[in-house]
Amino acid sequence: MKLFARDALLPTGWARDVAIEIDDGGMIRGVDVEFAIPADAEHVSGPLVPGMPNVHSHAFQRALAGLTERGGPAADNFWMWRETMYRFLERLGPEDNEAIAAQLYVEMLKAGYTSVGEFHYLHHDPKGEPYADPGELARRIVTAAARAEIRLTLLPVFYAHADFGGKPPAAGQKRFVHTPESYCRLVAKLERDAARSGYTLGVAPHSLRAVMPEELTQVVARAPRDSPLHIHAAEQKREVDQCYAWSGRRPVQWLLENAGIDERWCIVHATHMVDSEVQALAKSRAVAGFAPTTEADLGDGMFPGDSYVAAKGRFGVGSDCNTVVDPFAELRQVEWVQRLKVCRRNVLVGEGESSGLKLWQMAAAGGAQALAQPVGAIAIGRRADFVVMNTDDPALAEQPSRNVMDAAIFGPGRRVVRDVMVAGRWVVGEGHHSDEEAILIRYRQTIKRLLA
Repeated sequence: MKLFARDALLPTGWARDVAIEIDDGGMIRGVDVEFAIPADAEHVSGPLVPGMPNVHSHAFQRALAGLTERGGPAADNFWMWRETMYRFLERLGPEDNEAIAAQLYVEMLKAGYTSVGEFHYLHHDPKGEPYADPGELARRIVTAAARAEIRLTLLPVFYAHADFGGKPPAAGQKRFVHTPESYCRLVAKLERDAARSGYTLGVAPHSLRAVMPEELTQVVARAPRDSPLHIHAAEQKREVDQCYAWSGRRPVQWLLENAGIDERWCIVHATHMVDSEVQALAKSRAVAGFAPTTEADLGDGMFPGDSYVAAKGRFGVGSDCNTVVDPFAELRQVEWVQRLKVCRRNVLVGEGESSGLKLWQMAAAGGAQALAQPVGAIAIGRRADFVVMNTDDPALAEQPSRNVMDAAIFGPGRRVVRDVMVAGRWVVGEGHHSDEEAILIRYRQTIKRLLA
């Protein structure tokens, strides 16, 4: 298969008249610049950019969007939101989980995400008992991703405790809990399935709140070779204070000193760090997994992105609780938070650089690393995951290529994605997914029943 793009965003920046050759496995095997239009090439109908990896998603939380926005007591915060989420889970079954995930993944594709890291911690039935197949709910995620045709990095979560020091899990957490032994059996089962079904498998100890140090060592040791490792850290100030009381260390500091953090790791949120942690995390070559719209929604705080990016820290973006499913909005929020914090503009880029272009490239590269998928750039050896920008949207109308990503991220666009390709196959055309109607019908039926 051959594509021809009048404008394409390559690792070196925008290029003109780009011919791309894609093999039968959906991988890029040729990229030619300033090339005469191949007679047998398919022309893309707008500027071409690499698809965005979504580094952090909790699919079932998509169904919670809009259900937690009633004023509460003055102390309304993340921890109260979490209790609402626990109550919602009491009614959620396997079919529901699959229907919600399929709808979400279609929305991701239409927004410009082409791969997703599913931080999957919903394992058991509403009573906290394992299903006959302990991987039942994980397989529902796999099925939903395959139907939507988004590429999946499945991150089964190890969750054992309610708080630091091994506090017993609360009633609302019963659907998450594993022992190290049962978790390792689950990973072994999913590892066999991944080879068959074509998804990437990682390992995700939930957080230092939920995992004791010896358990962390056990589950990381069980991770498949070269697989990604994801963990929540320092999302909330209370978490930081409790971690310090438990260990004499802040969460990111503890991980850096004790967990062998390197390029396999994605430290999700890392919102509350002091400068020594910022510098050390950047030096570790791990990826910081930003979820800025969720962090704003839950009142988490502001990541020290200015100093982290200045230290050449790597990052990706994710939609987390999926109240917003839009990589352009995530990147806008990444930059806007820094502007509010330091009271100046274009904080995360150097002089003369395009904020939109640079943010997209950094997040795509960091996301590819965090998901352990060969994506994130239009280059030989990468998978053909592309987004065609919609220049019919007024925000992008008549913009030269050098301005397109700035206009898409920081402009008033409402439909900036026209077409989406995953592994050499068009999965979104003219803003529509081929299976969106049937998936939406099933989703609506699910939500109607859950809210009854």
